[in-house]
Amino acid sequence: MRATMSTPLTFAVPKGRILDEALPLMARAGVVPEAAFHDKSSRALSFACEASDMRIIRVRAFDVATFVAHGAAQAGIVGSDVVEEFAYPDLYAPVDLDIGHCRLSVAEPAGGSNNGPASHLRIASKYPNLTRRHFEKMGIQAEVVKLNGAMELAPGLGLASRIVDLVSTGRTLKDNGLTETNVILQISARLIVNRAALKTDERVAALVERFRALVNEAKAA
Repeated sequence: MRATMSTPLTFAVPKGRILDEALPLMARAGVVPEAAFHDKSSRALSFACEASDMRIIRVRAFDVATFVAHGAAQAGIVGSDVVEEFAYPDLYAPVDLDIGHCRLSVAEPAGGSNNGPASHLRIASKYPNLTRRHFEKMGIQAEVVKLNGAMELAPGLGLASRIVDLVSTGRTLKDNGLTETNVILQISARLIVNRAALKTDERVAALVERFRALVNEAKAA
């Protein structure tokens, strides 16, 4: 069933650094949230847009993918780490926005790790799927302890011998006595859309083309 113009298009964005970088690009693509969106004291999660047929929801990065994959939101912006971790079949990431650059890496204590045999490692991460796939390629069985934050504490407290986490400058690792040993994935922010919505709502296809044109324009400049 083709969506009607009276149904608001829901655009999901993540909290944090990617959003800060994405807002100028979103504005150029016509996705401009109402003034209340920028109120730091607000606990609201859903906001109107200047375009009356659109609304924005602001949620955790992992939840952006879930909302879009299940059709609760038709489009959004999230890091490629989230796209790769979940690999939802109904999620399509048609545009690399060339912002939000960082990497997903393995790190261990700077002096090396002696916990556990090389064939079996305990890894702390909020990316269990990407972590297991990475170590499986190396012939290593990875037992993943899922943490949502404070990953750097795990090796020092004996919870895990290594961690897999996002790295930008590497300063946080260094400050916690860890060193980066392997890069699993280079990451950038992506425009994501729900596959069914792309086929049934012409506004979603138009949104994809606007973002794609802006990225191509920036590369050509």
